[in-house]
Formats: sequence, C-alpha cells, structure tokens
Amino acid sequence: MPRLVVPAALALAAVLSAQTALFPLKDVKPGMRGTGRTVFNGNKIEDFQVEILGVLDNIGPKESLILARLSGGPLEHTGVMQGMSGSPVYIDGKLVGAVAMAFPFAKDPIAGIRPIEAMLRTSTAPTPLAPSPTPAALGPRAALALNERDLTRRIPRPEPVLGGEVRMIDIATPISFGGFSRATLDAFAPQLRALGLEPRQGVTSGGKIEPGMGNPADLKPGAMISVQLMAGDLSVGADGTVTHIDGNRIYAFGHRFLDIGSTALPFARAEVLTLLANTNTSFKISSAKEWMGTIYQDRNTAVAGELGKRPPMVPVSVSLSRGGKAVESYQMQMVHDSLLSPLLLQMAVFSAIDATERTVGAGSIRVTGQIEFQNGTAPLRINNMYAADTGSPMLASLSAAVPVAFVMQGGFESLQLKKVSLHIEAFDQKKQLTIDGITTSRRDVRAGEKVLLHVSLTGENGVETVRRVEYQVPIGAEPGILYFTVADAGTANIADFRQVLTSTARTPGQLVSIVNNLHPNTKAYVRVWRADPAFQLEGVDLPDPPASVSLILAGSQSSSAGITQTRNSKIAEMEIDIGDMAVTGSKTVQVEVKE
Repeated sequence: MPRLVVPAALALAAVLSAQTALFPLKDVKPGMRGTGRTVFNGNKIEDFQVEILGVLDNIGPKESLILARLSGGPLEHTGVMQGMSGSPVYIDGKLVGAVAMAFPFAKDPIAGIRPIEAMLRTSTAPTPLAPSPTPAALGPRAALALNERDLTRRIPRPEPVLGGEVRMIDIATPISFGGFSRATLDAFAPQLRALGLEPRQGVTSGGKIEPGMGNPADLKPGAMISVQLMAGDLSVGADGTVTHIDGNRIYAFGHRFLDIGSTALPFARAEVLTLLANTNTSFKISSAKEWMGTIYQDRNTAVAGELGKRPPMVPVSVSLSRGGKAVESYQMQMVHDSLLSPLLLQMAVFSAIDATERTVGAGSIRVTGQIEFQNGTAPLRINNMYAADTGSPMLASLSAAVPVAFVMQGGFESLQLKKVSLHIEAFDQKKQLTIDGITTSRRDVRAGEKVLLHVSLTGENGVETVRRVEYQVPIGAEPGILYFTVADAGTANIADFRQVLTSTARTPGQLVSIVNNLHPNTKAYVRVWRADPAFQLEGVDLPDPPASVSLILAGSQSSSAGITQTRNSKIAEMEIDIGDMAVTGSKTVQVEVKE
C-alpha cells in the first residue's frame, strides 16, 4: 500500500546504515589511501581518490582535521568544488569523515576532512519548544535596534583554520536564488559571503519541487541535497553533500551552514546539472528535485536532521501597485527561524521592488501589511513611507524586516510565524516634507491660556506648507519654561519609547505591542515637555511625580519592574496629519509660563 512506502524505505535504510563501519581518527596515518564519493553529473554518485597527508591536531577545542589530496574525475581540472562539502571519505571501506575545508585560490585539490566522530556528536533531533519564560526568569533583552541595517549581524561568522602560514576555510556553501533580481544578489552578496555563503543566480528550481515526499531509499551518502530556505515565485536553496545516513538520521556538509543551532529547515534531493571550473573556486550547478526531510541542527561540524518529514513553512505574500493599479504579486513560503526569516523577508521585498520599480532617481515607496502569529497574539502591523533620491528598495525592505527580527529575537520561542502579507505602493515623485521651522503666537503665557503653534514644512521643488496646532496650558500649571518640539517619527519614537525598547517584555503580546505602538512616519509629532526628570511605568509616562513618589519609583527601577527614569517630563503630545507624505526633521521652541 502507498502509505507503507516511506516506513518501509526507512527500515531498509536502517539495515543498510547499520553495516557502515567507522574508521577512527587515531588510526589515520600519512600516506594512507582512501576513496571519496560525490556527484559530478545528474544523480550518479562517483568515486574519487584520496591520499592522506596528515592530521592537524587541536585546531580548535578538542577538534582535529585530516589533510588530504583529492584526485580523479574532474578534480584535477576543477580543484575542490563548492557543493562537495560533506562528500564522504572511506579508508578500507570504513567511513573516516567528510570533505569540509579547502585553501582559497589553491591550484591543487587539497582538502580538509572533518572526522566522522566530530560530525556524529551533532544531534539529529529537533529541540523541544521551550515555554515562554516567566518575568522573573527573563534576563536583559538582547539589543536589536529598530534602526538596524544589517540583519546578518547576529549570525556567527566562520573562523579559518591556520595550516602553517596559510588559511584553510570551510568550503563556501553555494546558495542559489531563483527569481531574484541581479541587483538583489549584488546588494546582499557582501553580507552573505561574510557568512561563508556564495550567492548564485538562477541555478536551481527550488520553487518547482513537487509537494510530496521522495523515497528516502533514493538518498545515499555522496548524494547532493539542497536546504530550501524559500520556495515559490522566489526561491533560495543551499547545496551540499550527504555524509552519513543512520536509519532516518542524516548528517551532511561536514561544516556549519550558518551555525544557528537548533532550527527546522526542509531539504530536498538535488541533481547536478553541470560543473563550472573557476580560477577562484569551482562549483556545482544543481537543481532541487524532491523533498526528503528536515535539518534540525546546524552546528559547527555538520548539519544533521531526519528523513521522511518536512517542517511547515510560512506563507509570504508580497503585492505591488503603482498609481492605485496592481503591478505584480509574489507568493512564497519561507522557513521559520528567528535569524533567517527576517533576512529572507528583506531580500524578497528588495527584489520585488527592484524588479518592478526604478531604483535610480527620486521616488517613494509605502509599505503596509501585517505579520500573523500562531498562538493568537495580535498581528504585527507595518505602515511606513520611504522617500529618497536613491536606495529606496533597501529602506523599504528594512522597514518590513526589522520589526519582524525585533519580535522574533525577543526571547519568546512560542511566538511562531503564521503568515506574512505585505503591500508595496510605488510613486515616481519624492513624497517627503521636512520640518523647517516652528513659531508661537506668544512668548509667555499663563495657566489656562492657549498657545498657537505655526509649523512650516518644505518639500521638493520649493513646496511649502504650514500647519497650525493649538495647545491650552493646563489649569494649575507650575511657572517655568515649557518646550514644544515638533519632530518626525524617528525622533518621537526615541523620546517616547527609549526605555521600552531596551527593557524586557513580559509577554509575547507586550513585545508585539511595543512595535505596533511606534509612530508611523507620515505624521509630525508635537511633544510638550519640561526639563524635569520623570518616570515611565510599562511605557506609560508619569510626569513630575511628588517627591515621595519619586523616591519610591527611583528605588524600584528595573527592567522586570517595568519602571525607568526619563531625562525630561512629557506633558502632552499631539499629532499633525501631513497626508500622503513622509516627514523628516525636528525643531524646538520654548514658551515661559508666568504666574
């Protein structure tokens, strides 16, 4: 019966894998000969020859590497290729390790072989989902600024191994982008290469993989796999080779993918279309064919997971319009990972904009939408306008991705993505106004009287507009200087939410609400304040409290208590609706309150 195919195949794989003997590192000697296995064309696993040159001991904490010369097949012409990572090496028919490292720009195919003992120390099982921590268990929130410009900053960088005076590095993992614009790869290539990845365009067909699972018995050591990070109209896949299969457990790559630890990344069996020799580094051009399983662990010495089941992915929808008319739409699925998902979303939005809109010359982009979560938490809302003479795609893509990173990296593993829906509207003109000045109807005022503010804003081609705001000084207001600051959303957010953004949220809902409560950048914000210290309780202002209350609050300051002291006291805040324009700048004026 069809439902018995996968279990039967797994049982057969278990019997076969039980016959795989291991060659211990302590018995490896220079001059030994072995055989490696990899795919050079299609899905045919072929042998290549291995000559052991020696063992590099203590290259890291309890870590050694086998140095070897490879030969046979096309290796004399190509050298060690990207995509070979994980290719198993056998001595006397016993598995000794996997091809994992190489010397940059080397003429000879010299490789570092990761001992199989080190790879097998990597767990293949998923890490159980931890419950949301209690407030008492929460430590200080890791700092992720909402003005972050590099979403790869938190992903560990690979470290080279010193072999004499030269460096041996992990063989770069080829990562293939299907459907992405060339400019997207150019924009993100420096960040990706710093992570040990080599971006390639249009060399896989990850979006065309059939939804059903393949037969695990078709996957053997030496076969190619592609870890699929995104599938659909836009696809992203990272390629490597299977080292060892033990029942339904699989080990591959021989080194880290991104060293992100516990994760859930689907992988597919891949076929090699051709080999491309390069003076820098040669690589395999491959195509993903059928789903095979899940990578659950991404560690320094290997990626490891299980055959026979694929993790759920997050639906992503990105639509574009211009002048109120639909232009294009993209439907994808991406992996759920706190570090990878925001980066993938940023690259997808960047490419969608770059593929349909001009990126040179003045223009504006509005990004709206929401990110839904599995556990009933209120959705994260996105709503901002970006205008620039150049670089709008990067600004707009960050506006969509950074809030997602802020929430997903906020310490709540139970906060699981359910769906991402974004709409991008493009304009050919620079829809931006700058706060140019602020004046008041009077320089001194008494309690109960009104102050009229005139706010002037300037834009492109000499455009100027004035907005008027009226403020009534409260009855009983103390004499002294009253400040009026008219500012853009960025300045207002820093003033209003500085303490909240660096404190620890107690619940997933509170974390999401922090972002949802931030000011959109299509308005100007009038902040009325005094130069007196004040306090915030869970983000709510407590201006000018009595001395006795101030003493209590000052002694209770902590992130867990939700109490923080501010440098000035906000009396009131008003919004100025500018219309369909982004607002920048900040101006301050003062009025004296008389007795």
